[in-house]
Order: sequence, then C-alpha cells, then structure tokens
Amino acid sequence: MTALIFDCDGVLADTERDGHLPAFNQMFEEFGLPVRWSEEEYGRKLAISGGKERMASLLTENFVRGAGLPTDPEGQRETVAEWHRRKTEIYTEMVAAGRLPGRPGVARIVAAALDAGWALVVASTSSEASVRAVLEHVVGAGQAGRFALVLAGDVVEKKKPAPDIYQLAIACLGVESGEGLVIEDSRNGMLAAVGADLTCVVTVSSYTEREDFSEAVLVVSSLGDPDGERTKVLANEGVPDPEGYVGLDDLQACLSVRSVHGR
Repeated sequence: MTALIFDCDGVLADTERDGHLPAFNQMFEEFGLPVRWSEEEYGRKLAISGGKERMASLLTENFVRGAGLPTDPEGQRETVAEWHRRKTEIYTEMVAAGRLPGRPGVARIVAAALDAGWALVVASTSSEASVRAVLEHVVGAGQAGRFALVLAGDVVEKKKPAPDIYQLAIACLGVESGEGLVIEDSRNGMLAAVGADLTCVVTVSSYTEREDFSEAVLVVSSLGDPDGERTKVLANEGVPDPEGYVGLDDLQACLSVRSVHGR
C-alpha cells in the first residue's frame, strides 16, 4: 500500500495570507487586543508551528500587562485556548463561504490516488476543525470521507519541524517509510517529513517560495492541471520533469528517488 500524506495549509489551499491571517486579526479586534499582524509579520510568525503557539508568542511581560491578561501559566493557557476557539470559528466560516479555493491539481490527484487504492492522510498542525473544513471544501465531502486519517492540532506533543506527526501517520497506517510520500509547502513541514524518513514533494505557497527545499525530491510551483495552471519545476533530484502538471505516475516516480539528508 502506498500512503500519500498531505499537509493542509499551503498545500490543499493557499490559506495563510487570505484565511488564517485575517481570521487572527479579526479575533484580536473582537477581544480588544492591541495587535494586528501585517502580512510581513505574519510571514515571520509562520516559523512557529501551530496557531495557539503563534498566539502564545505574544505573551511577553509588557503585552500581558498592557492587555490586562492573566499572569499565571494556567490562566494564560485558558486565554489562548479561548482566542483559538474564536479564531477557528472565524476561519471555518470563511472556508464555508468559499473564500479559499483549493490549489491546482489537489482534487485531481486525490481522486486518482483513491481510485488507485492509495491510503490518503492529512497531517497538519492546524486545528482539526479547520483542517476538515478545508479538506471537504477542496475535494468534496465524499472524497474527504475516504481519507484514511486526518491528523491535526495537538495530536502529537512536538509539532513540525519535529517528525512526530508523520511518524504517527505511518505507524497508524502500518506502512514502511519507503511506501509514504508527503506533499508539503514549507521548510518546517519538509524537515518533519524527511525526519520521519519519508519522501517529500514540495508545492511552494505564497509565503514559502523563497525557503530552502534542498532535501525534497521535487519542488514545483503547484501540482497543476491539464486544462488550467501549468506546473513549473523549481528543483528536481532526479525525477523526470512533469509534463505540464504532476500526475500520480510522477508521484510514484518520486518514491524511487529518495532525497538523502543526514544518512
């Protein structure tokens, strides 16, 4: 059995700039917090995996005092959890309204992989509600229901770039690492995949196109579509270049060209 594992944000849909960022800022406004993240600042926050973790990075002594927030660790955890619940509600409403279209080729690849008997997984540091909303919006509820696993949020203690979520995915599926291929969009996600000894293909997103993906087997602008956006190959470690769009045969070829990093 071949396992195809998708990250969510930036892979299924380019959600960060037009989804998560405005949802964070609307939540900040609703709670009367003295912060609004610009596109540039949010780009820097993406180095921190997980929405709650990004919000917790605000909790400096000066910010806590100025915003009148709890000073004890438990009170701060509850506050961040409340912020995150509201942010997730805002974000899922945006997804349901169709404001975040799926990335080129995702629905096509999902349909082909399911027909071929591959096991499909989503592995993301975003909340499960957010991930399921995006997945169903991009591929449809029927296809989403055929995914073997959706691993999201706090399902593992250490988030990307730690390999834990991908190690959990292959353990749950009962497959060997050589049978698993990950599609990621960020360096942190790629490092998590490679750290789990999985082959990684990168489809760069609006915030990650300048990151270092030297450990990936194939780096492309998108998966592309035959009658839509064409794939631009940005880096290739020996796989035949896709002819305009990435097909299931291209992903199968990637499994035979393992990127070697630290071994």
